[in-house]
Amino acid sequence: MADRPRFGPAGVPPSFRAMKASLTDIPRLLREEGLDAFEYQAVRWGGKPQMRREEAENLGLKAKENDVLLSLHGSYFINLCGEKETVEASKDRLIACAAASKWMGSKIVVFHPGFYGRKPPKDVFKACLGALKDVVERLRSLSITDVRIGPETMGKPTQFGSLEEVLALCEQVEQTQPVIDWAHLHARDHGRFKTVNDFCIVVEEIERRLGTEAVKNMHCHFTKVEFTDKGERCHHTMDEAGYGPEFEMLARVLANFRLNPVIISESPVLDVDAIKMRDILRKEIKT
Repeated sequence: MADRPRFGPAGVPPSFRAMKASLTDIPRLLREEGLDAFEYQAVRWGGKPQMRREEAENLGLKAKENDVLLSLHGSYFINLCGEKETVEASKDRLIACAAASKWMGSKIVVFHPGFYGRKPPKDVFKACLGALKDVVERLRSLSITDVRIGPETMGKPTQFGSLEEVLALCEQVEQTQPVIDWAHLHARDHGRFKTVNDFCIVVEEIERRLGTEAVKNMHCHFTKVEFTDKGERCHHTMDEAGYGPEFEMLARVLANFRLNPVIISESPVLDVDAIKMRDILRKEIKT
């Protein structure tokens, strides 16, 4: 739970990689930039944590020292909507990510739920719901109860993860939290966010469905996005004209509702745009 709006990158910024910074250097470097969140990318993981527990704990210690809130993006190789063998392997990957998340003190694992395939959406939802409930039961048997599982809104119509589907999952499964990827929603709905009110509608729907605390402490991804009829195509920087959504509109909603979200930048210039978003929101709060 964020005590204020927090901003940070999805993964290690290119400039940090260029200076060959170690993982435990990242929180200090982010703090020096005035950023206070970091989403560790476990996107290539298989069925076991692919980092040593000591390494995860050291990252968590440095994050705490520098007041940087950690989250973890789970494996891309998760599909809770597929065939039985795929689903079982996906559960193992999600649980592995949750274990590492607990080690580092991250409170949420972000993940992509899966794909529709040729199944009707209602059947896909039922399958995903059952799989997610089983994951949470297994986490509790492992005493992993302080890490939330975050299904993310997705950017292509072939992917399970509309706003309605994500909120419905979180209504029915304990220990979950929706992850609102504004770019994905924008692309999925072919340019959804054209006005401030378009953002308000989403915020109000989350509050109506999941309550005030859920919306006040949202976990979000943001970047500008290019899309086609097939949905999301690629990310763009804040400075590139002609792409949306506009963060200024979201900032106005966040300020008006007095929300404390974690906003993770997925821009090609990760930390640079995280700083720009932070400054835009600060300016909006002061006005």
